[in-house]
Amino acid sequence: MCASISIRTGGFPACACGAVRPLRAAVVEAVGGKGAEEAGARLPVQPLTREAFAPFGQVLAAEGAEHFTINGGNTERFHDLASLDPGAGGRVIVSIFRGQPRPLPFAVTMMERHPLASQAFMPLDGRPYLVVVAPPGAAPQAGELRAFLATGHQGVNYAPGVWHHPLLALGQVSDFLVIDRAGPGPNCDEVALEAPVMLHLD
Repeated sequence: MCASISIRTGGFPACACGAVRPLRAAVVEAVGGKGAEEAGARLPVQPLTREAFAPFGQVLAAEGAEHFTINGGNTERFHDLASLDPGAGGRVIVSIFRGQPRPLPFAVTMMERHPLASQAFMPLDGRPYLVVVAPPGAAPQAGELRAFLATGHQGVNYAPGVWHHPLLALGQVSDFLVIDRAGPGPNCDEVALEAPVMLHLD
């Protein structure tokens, strides 16, 4: 459910596995269980897999990807991991986002989308992080949100128009390689949820 939608204009966006249990434990220890509990429904967090994330885009990971040897046998290429779409009149740009760690539990109070183009994130520091998404279309209701715990070796590519929460780094300041659009037209919509939805990792 949403209270309001704001649209940012400009050439590019301004807004921002089997071993799940051990990974969660490491994350909780890293963040120290910090963060104030707030009223709101609890959003279940599931491991990030290609199949579960398919309605929202692609998972960028070597595991399970098409691959072959190049460079005289010296290099393994994990091929064509994402459908990058800069949209009409746009061009693909590469940036680095430096995300501050989010405290847990964390209250999800807003979502954003980029209606004109895809947006891909790949962690550079090998740390796990959280991903919250909802299907493209009308402003999402709380029951449509899905949360995933990504390993430090998994990236995500949001398809155009997919609602998602801005970067959710955990534990420490973390850098991400970001591939998205520069070009004309408004490409960032934000929606405020009427009530927070809570993220936990315990």
